[in-house]
Amino acid sequence: MSKSLVVLNQDSTLIAVIDMGLSSWLVAGLVPGLTRQPKKRLDPPDPKALLVLLQRWRDEAVKAGRTIERITVAYEAGRDGFWLARWLQARDIEAYVIHSNSIPVPREHRRRKTDRLDSELLQRAFLGWLRGEPKHCMMVQIPSMEEEDLKRPNREHKRLTKESTALTNRLKACLIRFGIRDFDPTLKKAVQQLDRLVTPEGVSLPANTLAELHHDLARLRLVEEQLKAIESERKRRLATAAKDKHTIMMRQLNRVVGLGLEVADVLTSEVFCRPLPDRWAVARYAGLTGSPDESGKRCREQGLARAGNLRVRTGMLQFSWLFLIHQADSPLAQWYRQRTQSGRKDVRKVMIVALAHKLLIALWRMATQGVIPEGIRLREAA
Repeated sequence: MSKSLVVLNQDSTLIAVIDMGLSSWLVAGLVPGLTRQPKKRLDPPDPKALLVLLQRWRDEAVKAGRTIERITVAYEAGRDGFWLARWLQARDIEAYVIHSNSIPVPREHRRRKTDRLDSELLQRAFLGWLRGEPKHCMMVQIPSMEEEDLKRPNREHKRLTKESTALTNRLKACLIRFGIRDFDPTLKKAVQQLDRLVTPEGVSLPANTLAELHHDLARLRLVEEQLKAIESERKRRLATAAKDKHTIMMRQLNRVVGLGLEVADVLTSEVFCRPLPDRWAVARYAGLTGSPDESGKRCREQGLARAGNLRVRTGMLQFSWLFLIHQADSPLAQWYRQRTQSGRKDVRKVMIVALAHKLLIALWRMATQGVIPEGIRLREAA
């Protein structure tokens, strides 16, 4: 994805980039045979109008004596996702999505930024990529609609878990202001107990505060029901005899003692479904690689780059701590303990990241190649 593998013949290739906004698109083109570089604003955004525009530019190139054999379109990854790329590919147009962080931008404190300048920046980056210049910019893999849909349950589960924690903390904080510290909002009878609460002063809670607490409790119950529904559906899917790739990988990962369904779902739908070429690419995607800072004689390590998938990195760090408990006799756990014998907190933080790096690669090989990690205990296959 760092460079094009197709030789670019610019005399027969129509190149277009789209600066996508919420209310309009600015389309900039490089049309063979035309000295000008046309730009057209589509307001409102319309993929059919984009198709008409590309056909019009193609006809202009033909009138100028050029034969268009290839049409390429690119836009920056953002709010619109990948639907337009899939839509264009279905109509025999090469469509690419450029990784936002891979486009170099001017470093002035107050740089100029307009849609026209952004489209020119995209155009230069895309043209360099088409010419085969390595790492001129990076392309994002375009997932299918089914692959995108597989990510929704674990992402929704993560969001609902955060919302549940926030509601619980807010309920407790509100009651602490009145001196009540022993109320548990997660209990089934919390609503009935709320009406009977009395402050240390011997009075009931004020009416407006009580109404707010009831509203937050109702939201908390709804969030908990939605969480249970997601978890039930995940277990039902695993229990069925489905033979799709995602389910098979989840079953394989779930055999590892200490690895729960939530982390297995995240790993399967976020990283293991991708055609990553090697273990270095897997670690880079998760952001579990270092970021060296070298200049002249100076050479130091800045720690994690934190440029990868946050969900995968968070899940692996959580699993690494559980791995030390549930797989204490494994070679990887012993490797960690040997390097943290000093007991220093900073050493343990560094080494837990290294352990997460090794575990991720081991799980990737297990899920994609069927290689069972050495010394890791597995549950019986269902």
